[in-house]
Amino acid sequence: MSKEFETVIGLEVHAELKTDTKIFCGCKTAFGAEPNTQICPLCSGFPGALPVLNKKVVELSIKTGLALNAEIAAHCQFDRKNYFYPDLPSAYQVSQLFLPICLNGYLDIEAEGEKKRIRINRAHMEEDAGKLIHEGTITTTSFSLVDLNRAGVPLLEIVSEPDMRSAQEARIYLEKLRSILLFAQVSDARMEEGSIRCDANVSVRRRGEEKLGVRTEIKNLNSFKALERAIEYEARRHREVIEDGGTLIQETRTWDDEKGITRSMRSKEEAEDYRYFPDLDIPPIYIDPAWVEEIKKTLPEMPEQAQQRLRDDYDLPEYDAAIITATPYSLQFFDRCVALYPEAKTVSNWMMGELSRLLNQHNMEIQQCLIAPDMLADLLKLIDDGTISGKMAKNVFEEMFASGNSPARIIKEQGMVQITDEDVLGEIIAGVIQNNPGVVDDYKSGKEKARGFLVGQVMKATKGQANPAAVQKILKDLLN
Repeated sequence: MSKEFETVIGLEVHAELKTDTKIFCGCKTAFGAEPNTQICPLCSGFPGALPVLNKKVVELSIKTGLALNAEIAAHCQFDRKNYFYPDLPSAYQVSQLFLPICLNGYLDIEAEGEKKRIRINRAHMEEDAGKLIHEGTITTTSFSLVDLNRAGVPLLEIVSEPDMRSAQEARIYLEKLRSILLFAQVSDARMEEGSIRCDANVSVRRRGEEKLGVRTEIKNLNSFKALERAIEYEARRHREVIEDGGTLIQETRTWDDEKGITRSMRSKEEAEDYRYFPDLDIPPIYIDPAWVEEIKKTLPEMPEQAQQRLRDDYDLPEYDAAIITATPYSLQFFDRCVALYPEAKTVSNWMMGELSRLLNQHNMEIQQCLIAPDMLADLLKLIDDGTISGKMAKNVFEEMFASGNSPARIIKEQGMVQITDEDVLGEIIAGVIQNNPGVVDDYKSGKEKARGFLVGQVMKATKGQANPAAVQKILKDLLN
């Protein structure tokens, strides 16, 4: 982005709440069920079916608000947002416009070494719509199927103020928000399953201006990478239109991830008239402050508290602590491993290095991998007692990741025990020296790199199983 302009970003995040049943009926919310098997007359939009509010939805909404430093309303109500979509069978969505459950929260982020507070305007409860499944193409016979399993699944929409100034800040905000939802145990927050979805409101203005620019909304961004790329593209498009003397229009756009561009969906030149009015079938909610205090006591350790604990108890760097507390699952893995192998920095290095690399390579979350904390602890102990070298341990770790077998079993099956016997190593090293007289002469003439070559030949001869420290010592003694 040109230094002449600044980007202004606000995010609307829809998080599915972690309940067994829907917001206004007893239908299940399980992901992946056969289409239209988790529905009833109410969530299918049949006239005359009356809603009954799921108390758990209110409890989780309050819990989220507390985790986001928000005010919990003493009184809130549901409203009908009237519009027609094929996957919204009642032709209105039950939401909260006038009196939401949470107001005036905030979330602190750190981007490019600077801490910044992102204000949260509100968080309100609402029901989800169903899902359309499109078949065919525009040029061939095409049709859409409607699956109403998702209709009525409870959502909490978390609306930020337009406080972010870069795509990176927006990504960091969303990553931290997802982390908080996971730690608070209010949502599965699985982006690949759509249980957390994000709309980005983007505008640009010349630096120094107070008035916001023309805003476009990018709908349904389902990954951190997509969010960042979409915002960068849209901000660049805004700037180019302004610099070329064109006119921006307020509109809703969609992100084409394959082509890396946004596309217009519909114009929003004027505010859409949803004809909101209170839902008369759902009584207003009056929230007892004592109940809020009870819920506050159930809040588990949150990411910032966990980071402070890791810094205080284990003297971990701030960067390590932030990575480990990205999800409660990675923190649990770390805590369990350190309980068995108390070298916290070593555990952290392996988690941020080899484990993170393999998880990213296979697009997996840590709770999905076959390596348990005790397996990593056992591997690190085997390095310490000289059974295997650090280099060998990386090969063992990859096999652990692939098979779920213990390090001891892998080492035994593959004959990977490190050679530490000085007599055995002495014979091998003597043979290497004898076979490389020119290199030995180079070393004796002061070329230190020659010794490195000889070490490499020893490791090659032992298939990497020689103890490196022992090799260095014996080789130096024999050469001298």
